[in-house]
Amino acid sequence: MSDAPIEKTNAMRALEQRRIVYQAVRYGDPDEFHTAVEVAEMLGQPVEHVYKTIVVLRERGKPLLVMVQADREIDLRRLAKATGDKKLQPATLKEAERLTGLQVGGISALALLNKGFEPVIDASALRLDRVYVSAGRRGMQLGLAVTDLIKVTGAKVVTATADEDGRDAAKV
Repeated sequence: MSDAPIEKTNAMRALEQRRIVYQAVRYGDPDEFHTAVEVAEMLGQPVEHVYKTIVVLRERGKPLLVMVQADREIDLRRLAKATGDKKLQPATLKEAERLTGLQVGGISALALLNKGFEPVIDASALRLDRVYVSAGRRGMQLGLAVTDLIKVTGAKVVTATADEDGRDAAKV
């Protein structure tokens, strides 16, 4: 983590326009891809506080931006049930980058406001006060209140993953 000034991203500008308090944190080399679990380690944060954003394609309608905990995988059946879709498919890395205009590892619902995506967040986030999400660029995360993330992105809270024991995150 460097002491050099942090260059503003669209995600930061969106938060500042809405007077949302956030913390920008740099990590690693921005030219390298890191998994969300690696990002959590570099930030010194528990994995449950770092959320990754996955682009999920629908048969019809806007692609989903699904925010889930760093160490969790999307349960496509649960997600489809929660969104009313019959069939969902994760975008390939190339598709995600083409659709968002952002590099994988830097895809952020905050950076893609009003860009034709439907943001959703896993219900497990409601257990937390604060999370870290991508700032819209590799090598930078934003820490902010979960309620602010949901409010700014307009994310629908859904059950997108199963807990470790297979129970719905929203029912725990």
